[in-house]
Amino acid sequence: YFQTKERYGKECKICSRPFTVFRWCPGARMRFKKTEVCQTCSRLKNVCQTCLLDLEYGLPIQVRDAALRIKDDLPRSDVNKEYYIQNMDKELGKIDATTPAGAVGKSQAASDLLMKLARTSPYYKRNRPHICSFWVKGECKRGEECPYRHEKPTDPDDPLADQNIKDRYYGINDPVAEKLMRRASAMPKLEAPEDKTITTLYVGNLGDKLTEKDLRDHFYQYGEVRSITLVPRQQCAFIQFTHRLAAEAASERTFNKLILGGRRLTIKWGRSQAKLGVPLIRADGTEELMDELEPVPGLPGTLPLPPTELHNNFFNLTGRSSEDIIGVAASLAPVSASIHPPIMPPPMPPPMLIPPPMPRPPPGIRPPGPPPFFFPPHMRQPMRPPPGIRPPPLPMSLTQPPLFPPGTVPALPQLPPNPVPPGTMPTSPLKPGVIHYPSQDPSRLGTAQAVAGTKTKGWED
Repeated sequence: YFQTKERYGKECKICSRPFTVFRWCPGARMRFKKTEVCQTCSRLKNVCQTCLLDLEYGLPIQVRDAALRIKDDLPRSDVNKEYYIQNMDKELGKIDATTPAGAVGKSQAASDLLMKLARTSPYYKRNRPHICSFWVKGECKRGEECPYRHEKPTDPDDPLADQNIKDRYYGINDPVAEKLMRRASAMPKLEAPEDKTITTLYVGNLGDKLTEKDLRDHFYQYGEVRSITLVPRQQCAFIQFTHRLAAEAASERTFNKLILGGRRLTIKWGRSQAKLGVPLIRADGTEELMDELEPVPGLPGTLPLPPTELHNNFFNLTGRSSEDIIGVAASLAPVSASIHPPIMPPPMPPPMLIPPPMPRPPPGIRPPGPPPFFFPPHMRQPMRPPPGIRPPPLPMSLTQPPLFPPGTVPALPQLPPNPVPPGTMPTSPLKPGVIHYPSQDPSRLGTAQAVAGTKTKGWED
């Protein structure tokens, strides 16, 4: 953003002398700003040539002079004013340009009020353009290209709407200064706790750059520091002093006015251990929790404790005392001697162990065990040896001639009726002359009919 310099372009609005005017634009969509007073008038009050605010605190002159108790009466008439400014030019030429002159330069004492009201960040709203008067009338035809603001003006009765440069410079009837003074009077104060054992201060908004050494170097001026505990995650620290007077002095001089590393720090008093919920030992030796928690709404209350005489009453005998219960137990002692002890149930048998599985035979070899029971032995097919192995020789009984004449069939061996294969349950005997099929098994007919009925019912539904 460019800046222009015009030598003797305007006259100063305080001393009416011509001076060099600087004009620039602070940013996008912001109005151009220029210097309003000469350099001599600004150095006399240590204020900015454009906004006429104090260069150190960023506050109006009326607030600064009231806090520092400065009474600087400048001449108001034209002749006296010109003579006074001419003499001040000669004095300002002898000192450094960065050093404040006049009554401000003589008063170097810091004020707590100025530290509380000081502005730590720039106020960019003062750089906004003015309100478009044509837009307020409804006649602006520029639209978005209009360099002025399209907003409604504030209430004309607002005291901030009427500001004067001379009132700001001389510190008289400044509405902004009066607003800041009212804010300072209503500003809260840090009250010291009643517990005199508390000597710890809480310091917040530290950021990532402040270290323990920075805090110790600043707070050591108020008294001896016992310990400093940094909590980087919460960006805070706890500073414990040795004496209570040192902690009170540090809290009064740093509350809402401590700035370290460009950050305004938050100062509060620490809490006592009792208020944090630490149990205290009473005179009778029991623990007492000082900080009781509030009950949660909607939950039932706690049940009352049972009476002392009912602690050992296992049969809910509420109408008798412990002495009566002991007497009744003594009277029933002979009777209870004849009672046999309770019979305990037999012990549980040990769990059965599952045998390990048999190893699988190599491929091509039948596993050992009983032959299949689906066919009788004489109806089974002969066992063929694996490929590559010569079959064993036939027994002598097979090499002899057959005992039956050719064309006849040997009789089948007599088997017991209804042989039961191994691993199956015996079934009911069959009626003579009736062929039995697996589908006609009486034990399976009911199940099949039930399944068929269920399917039919499902189709009908």
